[in-house]
Amino acid sequence: MKILNINQNYYERGGSDAYFFALARLLEKHGHSVIPFASAQSKNIPSPWSPYFPTPVNFDRPRLMDLARFVYSRAASQAMQRLLVAEQPQLAHLHIYYGQLTSSILAPLKGKGVPVVQTLHEYKLVCPTSMLFDHGHICEACEGSKFWQATVKRCNRGSLARSALSTVETYASHLMGAVSKVDHFLAVSHFLRKKVISLGVPASKVTTVHNFIDATQYAPTSEVGAYILYFGRLERVKGIFTLLDAMANLRHIKLLIVGDGNDRLEFERVVADKRLLNVQFLGYRRGGELHDLIRGSICTVSPSVCYETFGLTLIESFALGRPVICSRMGGMPEIVTDGEDGFIVPPGDALALSDRIAWMADHAQVAVAMGAMGRRKVEREFTPTKHYDRLMSVYSTVTQRR
Repeated sequence: MKILNINQNYYERGGSDAYFFALARLLEKHGHSVIPFASAQSKNIPSPWSPYFPTPVNFDRPRLMDLARFVYSRAASQAMQRLLVAEQPQLAHLHIYYGQLTSSILAPLKGKGVPVVQTLHEYKLVCPTSMLFDHGHICEACEGSKFWQATVKRCNRGSLARSALSTVETYASHLMGAVSKVDHFLAVSHFLRKKVISLGVPASKVTTVHNFIDATQYAPTSEVGAYILYFGRLERVKGIFTLLDAMANLRHIKLLIVGDGNDRLEFERVVADKRLLNVQFLGYRRGGELHDLIRGSICTVSPSVCYETFGLTLIESFALGRPVICSRMGGMPEIVTDGEDGFIVPPGDALALSDRIAWMADHAQVAVAMGAMGRRKVEREFTPTKHYDRLMSVYSTVTQRR
């Protein structure tokens, strides 16, 4: 098949971008022709398809035109039309495309009769700010397409203007076919599938296809680790305040924090104020350097207080032979088996988290065995082969309808 792989970025900024590139490699490995489509951003990696990439929206210093293109991008629509005429793909696979590309690309796809599937990496279909999280708490106020609630509650960074723009964009996106013009949605967890269905997406249009990892590319360790590790975005929703509260009770245990994000400075201030000499920020790391840090840990922690859609960091830890402590939120309990390859704790519960971290540190040799269980799990359940087979089942269904 000739498949369009569509994402707002053509560089790796987060987990959804990592999947976008991993999917392309997986499809190409099985003989498919994969054509990327993204916005023309300065951070993009080189691509022979970049002449088709439309002008990006400037989020750093937006002008009036950028605000309009955030809702509807004529440039993206026209670029998509040119690409469709030139290449005549048999299927389009969407990821996080709104913001930069917008739902303006859907009409050209449907006009050419191209089947469209989308992997859901977040809750954008049912939440203008994508997170189902507002002012420190889970929020489902927009249930039943009541997206105006986002403006009333000022869900986007507490700003009335930003929240109003998010509301307008979401209504416009739905009018342009964000649900109706997509033939099928792929939810990365059962939790995500059930949640978007409960908030208004037709159940017949959503199938769970868990993320995958190629464990053959990860060398696990059987050595005893020396510290606890958090790696990921440094944002409030990731539960890092809870983690720091937990570490205040465990000053004899070292915590390394890897990553960057909007709230890093605030977390560093908390560490300084509480004199947490056992906590160290290492900044953004990736590739082999990150893998070495994971292998050197006793376990990794994912204490999110938001509905995580899946948890790529969890299966990455397992692939490297390390157990995980995660909160009982979103799709993460579908990955970690409590007491077997990690522990699951209540979200926001610093005492429960500190208890499980202390247990891991006191039983570091047992943690090695738990990590080995995690490694066997990813080799069994989250393989590229299983992912590809499930994907092809959906692709086959939507293409046969044409």
